[in-house]
Amino acid sequence: MSVELVEVVRSGFRECVHRGSVVILDADGEPEVALGEVHLPIFPRSTNKPMQAITLLRNGFEPQDEAELAISTASHFGEPDHIALVQRLLDRFGFTEDQLECPPDLPSDEVARAEALAGRDRAKAARRIYMNCSGKHAAMLATCKINGWPTTGYLHSAHPLQQSVSATIAEITGEPETDLGIDGCGLPIVPVSLVNLARAYAAMTTGDAGTPQRRVAEAIRNNPRVISGTDGPDLLTMRATPGLVCKIGADGVHAGALPDGRAFAYKIDDGHDRARMPLTQAILRRMGVEWTDAHADLATPAVLGGGARVGLVRAVPGLFG
Repeated sequence: MSVELVEVVRSGFRECVHRGSVVILDADGEPEVALGEVHLPIFPRSTNKPMQAITLLRNGFEPQDEAELAISTASHFGEPDHIALVQRLLDRFGFTEDQLECPPDLPSDEVARAEALAGRDRAKAARRIYMNCSGKHAAMLATCKINGWPTTGYLHSAHPLQQSVSATIAEITGEPETDLGIDGCGLPIVPVSLVNLARAYAAMTTGDAGTPQRRVAEAIRNNPRVISGTDGPDLLTMRATPGLVCKIGADGVHAGALPDGRAFAYKIDDGHDRARMPLTQAILRRMGVEWTDAHADLATPAVLGGGARVGLVRAVPGLFG
């Protein structure tokens, strides 16, 4: 059963609580902390993206630079630098935006969204390239072209690329291939337990130099803005924690690892984003990272009343002993 992880306190009163499951691994890949249902499969959502990118490298995709590899793992905010990277990747392999099979969307960044909507109907303003997974889809198109695979229908589970993705995730996580779901961008999603999701991230940060696993880890670590955006949770957390590689997933999933292989993964049951940062910072503190003012600020976001701070969101006191 899941446990209470994060609470919302307003005017000294516990107003809400977010339940979920969390695992923290030591450098040998063994659980130091296991709260809730850490051995049951979840949909990892976008925490799967690094493993999908590893598959692309194994199948011959060679990014022009590290930023291009990072955008292939991104849940980007649709800001101009993100769009430029995706467009460059499409151009390099001779594709157009219309060949992306992710759904049209608007940027998640407020400024970029306002610019996209300026003077336009919402439906007409939405574009496939704005969708936060467009970098991954562009890199998948490139990989299909390199291998002579069909570039239409590349998101179907029977496509050779998705067969390779499923096999790679099974190998890295150590979990058998199983029934697939469909992610928000239309691609197949592989269920994975939190324990093995954390182990997959540890395998990336401890992989040998030059291997696909290590290349993906370094691209994420060195380009935190590319994989997220202005004030994104991964950007802020990695800036505060040198060496950390982490990636959020929709509906309350987060996973990450330090260079020595210590790792974490969690799932918030109700998927609420406000629980994410307090829990991530509490996990990092439990893992023994150097605690800074930046971590402290991220650990206790404000609850507002009348425009003033009247409370906070925080990890449940005593969560990790």
